[in-house]
Amino acid sequence: MVEPKFYSAFENVSEKKYRKEKFRYQIELLKMQEWALANDKRIAIVFEGRDAAGKGSAIKRMAENLMTKHHRVVEIGSPTPKQNRTWFHTFECTMPKNGEIVFYDRSWYSRAMIQPTMNYCSNSQYKYFMNQVNQWESGLIKEGVTLIKLYLSIDKSTQKKRFEMRKNHSLKYWKLSKNDLESLKMWDLYTYYKNEMFRKTSTKIAPWVVINAKNKMTARLNAFRYIIDSIDYDGKSTLKTKPWNIDMNENRIKLFNVSFDNLTREQYDLLNHIKQMF
Repeated sequence: MVEPKFYSAFENVSEKKYRKEKFRYQIELLKMQEWALANDKRIAIVFEGRDAAGKGSAIKRMAENLMTKHHRVVEIGSPTPKQNRTWFHTFECTMPKNGEIVFYDRSWYSRAMIQPTMNYCSNSQYKYFMNQVNQWESGLIKEGVTLIKLYLSIDKSTQKKRFEMRKNHSLKYWKLSKNDLESLKMWDLYTYYKNEMFRKTSTKIAPWVVINAKNKMTARLNAFRYIIDSIDYDGKSTLKTKPWNIDMNENRIKLFNVSFDNLTREQYDLLNHIKQMF
């Protein structure tokens, strides 16, 4: 086993620099997809994390400009009884085909964290998964799958704030479920299972990469950047290695379709904090 990697190429970015870097990285991801298609490569990118960590929104920015026929987003949701009984097979059926990128908005690792936390699986199912998953992933990699495992990390106060924002948002209230609120009560138990997952399933060939997701913009850029850095593909651009920090000469931000200009640092930080809740 190896320790999970804590990855942070970016710390804080202005909205202008975020848009600039996101655009550049979307171009790189498209190059990667063209390379994968031309060379029959199979790329599986796992996004894990607590509810409201920003998994779906990160995947959305990555996938929105890719060729639609050659990528998929897999989100199993609540598994059927059959899927629960045949957990590995359930995900084997979703693996990328030749020339395809597949993003997992939660993955087989639900069996390692949220399922045992919420008693959605039996203890024997959990133990079987933890004993078999490394060997299973090794088999996928030997078959030609490039596997990247990202964990978006948030603290308890951030999750609470995002839940509250969802609850009171006219268009996003449906994202907050009763199970989400119940899982918040089980924070410490989930943390235990998360740490066990890192300890037992972060391997040399498939390490866990932890990204601080308290700020959604920097989390997305870090996820983009790690994926791009992890794969050598044709036409890859040389990217800056120095982290971007907030330049207060660009002290403007757009929130709820309203532009705010000439902000003080305190005003910018407050509005940027609210923006990151979404």
